[in-house]
Amino acid sequence: MPRPRIHEAAGVPAEIEAELVTSFELVASASGADGVVTTSAVPVDAAFLDAAGPQLRIVANYAVGTDNIDLEAARERGVVVSNTPGVLTNATAEHAVALMLALLRRVAEGDRSLRRRDEWKWGPDFMVGEGLEGKRVLVVGAGRIGRRVGELVEAHGAVAAFAGRDADLLSLLAEADVVTLHCPLSPETRHLLDADALAALRPTAVLVNTARGPVVDEAALVDALRAGALAGAALDVFEREPVVSEELLEMENVVLTPHIASATRETRLAMGRLVVSALRSVLIEGRVPANAV
Repeated sequence: MPRPRIHEAAGVPAEIEAELVTSFELVASASGADGVVTTSAVPVDAAFLDAAGPQLRIVANYAVGTDNIDLEAARERGVVVSNTPGVLTNATAEHAVALMLALLRRVAEGDRSLRRRDEWKWGPDFMVGEGLEGKRVLVVGAGRIGRRVGELVEAHGAVAAFAGRDADLLSLLAEADVVTLHCPLSPETRHLLDADALAALRPTAVLVNTARGPVVDEAALVDALRAGALAGAALDVFEREPVVSEELLEMENVVLTPHIASATRETRLAMGRLVVSALRSVLIEGRVPANAV
């Protein structure tokens, strides 16, 4: 029996022979593959699936989100789609809280000031920030990551509130000191935080996004920050990733990281193992993996 051919679009550990390609070669090189490994940056649509061919049996996504994959097109072609749930919960939640603290305590702002060699002298009112204790943290998305964020902020003395699918979001936003996003990207959540939602925030509130960039209307966020409609934002994801708007880059009350919320060594290895396990389940053992979407 010939070995299954795996197309790998990410630097993921693999126990099955893999072919590494760039995104520019993606569609053409997937032709004839039995399995494909993708990251969240790789779009998998009907054209991609058709180019791969009818022998394609699995797309193993090296991410928990699957908004880069046309799930209906995969289902119609009998292609299994897997993701990497659970193993990145704590890492992503930790990063969300790290961003909150960096923003509220002005950590990144202070770092930039020192690197610019700004003149400074300590005093009681020098770079005064805010603590998490006593803050009301609105967690938008009550899945694994959102619930873990709630536990972590409560350990810091904050009060966690959760917004699910049927929540009155505008009312909850109006009461929040910190809003942290942990919902998947879907047609319903694209621009969930638009100009109207951002206007509902108090001017002392801050926004954290470690979910997906398009959940926030980035242009509206820039306008709201400029107008002082909220106190700051901390973003790990962006609407036109990997492009980051110049306006955000220039703002002192914005903390930015390059989509690294799950980037711990332990998490990335665990994600890779889930990918390999899903490939083995489908291509070698002939069964649907536990982490099928």
